[in-house]
Formats: sequence, C-alpha cells, structure tokens
Amino acid sequence: MSTSTAPSADTLGAPVPVLSFSPVVLSVPGRPVDLQLRVSAPATGTDLPVILLSHGHGPSNNLSSLNGYAPLANFWAAHGFVVIQPTHLTSRTLSHLVADAPGAPDFWRSRAEDMTHILDRLDLIERTVPQLAGRIAPTKIALVGHSLGGFTAALLLGAGLNDPDTGNLVHLVDPRIKAGVLLAAPGRGGEVLNGPMAKQWPIIGAVDFSTMTAPALVVAGDKDDSPHFTDMGPDWHADPYTLAPGPKTLLTLFDAEHGLGGIAGYDAAETTDENPERVAALARLTAAYLHTQLHPGTPTWQTTYEALTTGPDPVGRVESK
Repeated sequence: MSTSTAPSADTLGAPVPVLSFSPVVLSVPGRPVDLQLRVSAPATGTDLPVILLSHGHGPSNNLSSLNGYAPLANFWAAHGFVVIQPTHLTSRTLSHLVADAPGAPDFWRSRAEDMTHILDRLDLIERTVPQLAGRIAPTKIALVGHSLGGFTAALLLGAGLNDPDTGNLVHLVDPRIKAGVLLAAPGRGGEVLNGPMAKQWPIIGAVDFSTMTAPALVVAGDKDDSPHFTDMGPDWHADPYTLAPGPKTLLTLFDAEHGLGGIAGYDAAETTDENPERVAALARLTAAYLHTQLHPGTPTWQTTYEALTTGPDPVGRVESK
C-alpha cells in the first residue's frame, strides 16, 4: 500500500492532519517590507500540488493576511495540497508601514509579483518548512484569489491591465501557474464601473480579460451585489468567465454574497451570508476542480460538481466553455 496521501487518480481522498508553518520570510529587493508566508501541508504524502492563495481586503485586521482563509486553506491541505499564503502589501496589518510606499494603496503590481517571487523560491520554501522537503510537485501549481485576490489571480492567469499611470498595457502572466480559481472577483470596467468607489480604485476597471487564456474556475454568488463599484448587480462578478476565452468554468453559488458563506475566516463577524455548509461545499468544489486540472483526465471535478449542484438541494449551478 502506498503511503502517499496526495489525491488519488479519481478522488480527493480522506482528510489527513495538517502541518502549518509561519511566517516563512522572504527578503525581496525593493519591497518595503519582507514577504511573509504561511505554508500549510498534509502531514503525509509526496508529489503534492501547490495552491497559491491571494487574499482580498475586508474590514478585519488580520484575515487579509497570511492568517486568513483557514476554512479553505485547511481543507485543501488536508486533502493533499500545499497551500502558500502571502501577506500582500494591501494587508491592514501593514498599513502603518507602507501607506506612503510606491504603488499604494492598491499595490496591484506588487500583489502579482509576490506570487512570482514565491514560485522563484519554491525550493527554498520547501527546505525551510519542517518535514516538507522533497514532497512538493513543482510543476503542479495552481492559484486561488478572493475579491481583490481574484483580480490578482486574473493578471497571473493572463489578463492584461491598462496601467492608469502610464497608459501602457501590462502583462504579468506566470506560465508556471497551470490553473486558477477566482472567488468573487471584480468584473469589467468602462461605463458599468460607476459606483462611488470606482474613482478611488480605477485599477479595478483596467483589466482586459480577453487574454486570460489559462484554465480557470470563476465563482460568483448570485446575491453578491457590489453597488460601491457598479450597478450591474451580481453578474459583474461573472465577468472573468463571460469576457475571457475558454477553457473556463463558472460556478454560481445560490444565495451567496461576497463572503461566499464565510471563507475569509472561521466565524468572521464581517460575513454577511454565514453558511458553513456553503463554505464546506466550496472548499470541496475548488479542490476537486484543481485536482482535475493538475491531474488531467481524472473525473474528480465532474463527480464532485454533479454531487453538489444536481439533485434536490443544489449549492449552485455550473456552466463551462
């Protein structure tokens, strides 16, 4: 019997205990503070795929950092993924240190570059984390981002960006990332970006999804209305699916708002639609999607979404192109 607990050929398998190590500190030239990471991994198993997790904003001080998103990170790690969570310069935990730094307040370029720095030094990270050396599959890399993290993920998956400062079209794609998941990500700009926050964050509307060619799962809540950015309604968050070329899959979660049931943290007071069952389903669906993307030909995604989105009480609906 194999001792590996990496996901098997057709299933996520049973959960195993998780090791979590933080902070792993990377010194990055030109970055105003060191890049700090949390690394979570299953206690056993080899040939483990990697998920990079990009946090969003939110009113809490610490959830938008390496300390957030435990409901997702712990599930993924327990089911055979190594999860790496950076603290981006947009984190409230760093506001007092970086308020006047170049790129503030959105740090759009830095956020994407954080992920590239992680991949550049993945071997160092693997050696630094106790009991992880030799267990990572360096060619099986995925990326997940929530809210502003979904914006970051779009850039790394191939979307272009019209730099408001220079007028130049910028591409920050990293071909080492094989697939991604965008959770409640921002949508298009132009005339629909007409809410009161649009002038403060013009970068949100500067993304061109037409070149986002990497495989991606776009997750949108059908109650995720963002009037501070747009009057387009919840469909705005489906734009990374609607406006990007295939292969793409859209998962629309029923009755979900921007927190998608509470993914940013356990019992987070800011969650407007707290629903532990929805979070559990989303954790399983995202893990299954990435498992199939990183192990082509496996039916994990199909069997999982059919189980959770068909039948008498579906958590949402799925469409693909």
